[in-house]
Amino acid sequence: MKLSVIISVLENEYPPHLAEDWDNVGLLVGDADAEISSVLVSLDVTDEAVERAEELGAGLILTHHPLIFRPLKKVTEQDFIARRIRRMIRADINYYAMHTNFDLAGMADLNAADLGLIDPQILTETVHPGYGYGRIGSVSEPCTLREFAARVREAAALPYIRVYGDPERAVSTAAVSSGAGKMSIDDALRLGADVLVTGDLDYHSAIDAAARGLATVDAGHYGTEYTFIRFMAGFMREHFPGLAVHEMEVRQPYIVV
Repeated sequence: MKLSVIISVLENEYPPHLAEDWDNVGLLVGDADAEISSVLVSLDVTDEAVERAEELGAGLILTHHPLIFRPLKKVTEQDFIARRIRRMIRADINYYAMHTNFDLAGMADLNAADLGLIDPQILTETVHPGYGYGRIGSVSEPCTLREFAARVREAAALPYIRVYGDPERAVSTAAVSSGAGKMSIDDALRLGADVLVTGDLDYHSAIDAAARGLATVDAGHYGTEYTFIRFMAGFMREHFPGLAVHEMEVRQPYIVV
């Protein structure tokens, strides 16, 4: 199957124009005319992902996070980003990324579904009508912050999460903004959320939010976004039944000691 056909379907569902100006999405390495029979879905293009694609004979790596964010001045073996690009080119592996466009058109709803939010609404509006970061909704069953956090940890299969706020406070309305979603703290407060689930939450943002009445659950950047792998693999199987679709192993990029 032509890569251009795959790209056309992806971009119809997750339009590149939704991506932020600072972002870098789309076909980042390869040839749109390439014939693709196998694809590997991953959250990131790590060395392990490239190696796995080579082992599988995958002609395409599809990720959420772009490997290339800034212009490369050199493409040499001495730079770890360039080294991966060189390796993909040598192995004839194409690479496509869908980042903030997927955040707006896919990730937010995935997060809301994973948390079981009822009647989820856009948390942070954007310039694109009908699209926004994060979701806010009612929890399926009112509970304490401690109980809610345990549900988040279980749903995301995480070894631990960080919780800021009174563990015995009541939670009936929850917000979620994946990745580094602290930008949504003010919106969560404005819309009456009891708790915000996000990742990469810094100390001061967390304690200040708690002081303002918003509890926070830091489930990590990876922990709030690896759901992309499962979802996008399913999307590819549904829309391209002739392709061999593989998923990168879900594994936290850290250990707890």
